[in-house]
Amino acid sequence: MSDNITVRGFVASEIRTSTTPGGVATASFRLGSTDRRYDRVAGAWVDGNTNWFTVQGYRQLAGNIGCSIRKGQRVIIVGRLKMRSWEKDGRIYHVAEIDAESVGHDLMWGSANFTRMAAGGGQPSAAQSVTAAPEGGPGDNGESVFGPEGPRRDDDGEAEDQDDAGLFIEDENGEVMQVDEETGELTNAT
Repeated sequence: MSDNITVRGFVASEIRTSTTPGGVATASFRLGSTDRRYDRVAGAWVDGNTNWFTVQGYRQLAGNIGCSIRKGQRVIIVGRLKMRSWEKDGRIYHVAEIDAESVGHDLMWGSANFTRMAAGGGQPSAAQSVTAAPEGGPGDNGESVFGPEGPRRDDDGEAEDQDDAGLFIEDENGEVMQVDEETGELTNAT
């Protein structure tokens, strides 16, 4: 049985990443989704039943899950529900699995900072890359600057070689962050 499903819940386990023998990246985690209702007699919100799912993502989604999702975070999952059962030692076991098509943070519980990846995968798109200012802008006084003000300058005012600088993006607060090219994670570039 395979049905489309959208589930809100919390990440209940550490993210497990691996690669299939065919070279396809995978990431999986356990998801708990607890029903909540308002009890008018008690005058408080109470927890109901918790449904448990194993969420599995593949390819680019797996890499993004590994870099973005952590245990305890609230998420929204869209994917295909698969119910499996098997027998072992006379007992029948059941598991609900979701082959995820989309995974995202539930912004009802906090905020997130989104970084769009380029169509080729692996790096932020050119729109997020910090561009250099034209000649004569800030940085011509020899200070070490890279970001919205312009490229790094040497003592003569010439632009330095940027090949070893890596990839930088500017976040919504104007802070320049460096992208780790191996993991895709952002680090503070100050």
